[in-house]
Amino acid sequence: MPGIEKLPIEETLEDSPQTRSLLGVFEEDTAAISNYCTQLYQAMQRIYDAQNELSAATHLTSRLLKEYDKQRFPLGGDDEVMSSTLQQFAKVIDELSSCHAVLSTQLADAMMFPITQFKERDLKEILTLKEVFQIASDDHDTAINRYSRLSKKRDNDKLRAEVVEDVYTSRKKQHQTMMHYFCSLNMLQYKKKTALLEPLLGYMQAQISFFKLGSENLTQQWEDFLGTIGTSVQNVRREMEEEVGQMQQTIQQMERSCDPLYAPCDPDPAYSTVCRSLTRKQGYLHIRNKTGLVSSSWERQYFFTQGGNLMHQGRGEVAGGLVTDLDNCSVMAVDCDDRRFCFQVTSFDGKKVVTLQAESRKDCEEVKCCSVIASVLCLPELAARVNQSALEAVTPSPSFQQRHESMRPSRSGRASSISSVGSEPSPALSVLSLDALVAPETPIQFDIISPVSEENLGQSKTAAQSGRRSNPFGESGDSTSEDNSILHQLFIVRFLGSMEVRTAESVDVISETMRQILAARAIHNIFRMTESHLLVTCDCLNHSPQGKMFPLSSVVQCSSHQDNKRLFGFVLHPAGGRGDSRAVCYIFESNNDGEKICDSIGLAKQIAFHSEMDRKAVEKRKEQDKAKEKQQEELSKQRQIEKDLEEQSRLIAASSRPGNPPAPDGQFLVLSNSQSEDSDAGEEGKKQGESEA
Repeated sequence: MPGIEKLPIEETLEDSPQTRSLLGVFEEDTAAISNYCTQLYQAMQRIYDAQNELSAATHLTSRLLKEYDKQRFPLGGDDEVMSSTLQQFAKVIDELSSCHAVLSTQLADAMMFPITQFKERDLKEILTLKEVFQIASDDHDTAINRYSRLSKKRDNDKLRAEVVEDVYTSRKKQHQTMMHYFCSLNMLQYKKKTALLEPLLGYMQAQISFFKLGSENLTQQWEDFLGTIGTSVQNVRREMEEEVGQMQQTIQQMERSCDPLYAPCDPDPAYSTVCRSLTRKQGYLHIRNKTGLVSSSWERQYFFTQGGNLMHQGRGEVAGGLVTDLDNCSVMAVDCDDRRFCFQVTSFDGKKVVTLQAESRKDCEEVKCCSVIASVLCLPELAARVNQSALEAVTPSPSFQQRHESMRPSRSGRASSISSVGSEPSPALSVLSLDALVAPETPIQFDIISPVSEENLGQSKTAAQSGRRSNPFGESGDSTSEDNSILHQLFIVRFLGSMEVRTAESVDVISETMRQILAARAIHNIFRMTESHLLVTCDCLNHSPQGKMFPLSSVVQCSSHQDNKRLFGFVLHPAGGRGDSRAVCYIFESNNDGEKICDSIGLAKQIAFHSEMDRKAVEKRKEQDKAKEKQQEELSKQRQIEKDLEEQSRLIAASSRPGNPPAPDGQFLVLSNSQSEDSDAGEEGKKQGESEA
């Protein structure tokens, strides 16, 4: 190959200084090649290690994306769109991981193997031959020096023979070693080109193969998919920016509006108005804990009312714990030496006393007005005002009140909880006032009054006079009438009360009626209720043992309480019909069957509606059948008339024939109109002739 320098192997035996000088040049070149090859090997080794790390990282990424469905995220773990998208990405990255693994294998075979062989075999072989040549050269120099020091006077044949043999052996070894060393150095000039080009060629071929695999796997379909995902990411980023802007505006508005609320006290009582329509109260209070006989400590905890119970919850706790039962508890203000705005919650038997402290007088009044606790919690001078307003708002039936007058406890400050109504006013109630739903000026009836009781009064008297046994459910007792109704469901209920409402179509009227009735029962200490039965049929709702009957067609709506499923109620239009603005809401308590009863009433209304539709369809079919029969009769009559006319015309045509003889048996033929006119004209002509004569 032209352009490649070589050492003359023929001059190895002569071992001239020029040859040694040329050998030194080749040795310097070999050292430079070795140093450069070592650096290139380290660079390629980094490429190979990075490719292996990239392949392993890609495979790990694909595996983690596939395991996204198995993760248990507290928020947003069931996003099917996100899961499917990540599965698609996992599929693509898995294919890329396979391509990277193939690239790693090709780099190991085509790039790292040639340069490793050149570094570990060829360069080490030259270094070994260099050491051997140096040793042989030193041995040859020693043997020549020994041979040259042979004495001329003392000629010893044996010693001379040994020295000659030593020179012969060392020179031969040096010559052979030098020839192999020169040959290796000459081959290195060729190998250094292949050792540098083969790894690079393998590297480029591996990269080309990798990109070809990538182009085969990453088709246009994946490009469209990536474009769609990129658009979705931009949309999410845009929504995030909009949400951040809205949250910043909300933060600014809340900072401006909540600035007066940062102070624990009420700086302006006119500004911080007390909400007196709360059915729940929650917030932070201080509770006093006894640490000794006379010492005590105050602890700040989060308190809330739930289901007639006063609950507390510490910071960091998941659920709350029971403090005391608010049923039949007395709540009154207390005067503490070291604290303000304090009040006590005392159980009915007086065994448990809980002392609490609010942050401000406003909180005390709101807790006082909360109908769940149904009592004043802190200020004695405001208790009479709240009780008086409650007495004016709801007035129970006098008979029922007198009947239960003896059952009222004599303990002062005692009140009952109405925790069954534990929901806050709905957004519709925030727009419409409570007076627009109920009629607070009308009394609450704690004795059930059916709108059809007066109508059934005469029927019951007639049934009593006839000696027939009356059905306690308000039905006639006839077996046929019982079989006509498809639905018969009996429930155990307790009547709480009823009151007139102004609007029957509102969805919040039943909840507000429940709150008013339970508040009145708590204020007047009316707790006892008698169990009764409510029979739901397709015709009406029968309440026994009173025998009250509510027509199903008059029931406007029926619903249960959203928090306490034992409470349910329905709104009933009076006998005057839906045109009458008056309506009555009845509230009952069941054994956790309120929602089931409402569903049963809804089912009964559907069955009644479909039955009415079927009845109307049958009546319409009967009317159509009658119309068809009448049409058939008219058609038969018309056909009979046409038949008679045809018969008459046939007889007239037969009588109009000439020389028509008289009919036998003294019958006369009926002449046609033309024949009668001709005979009349002949008679008139005869009469004119006689008059002229």
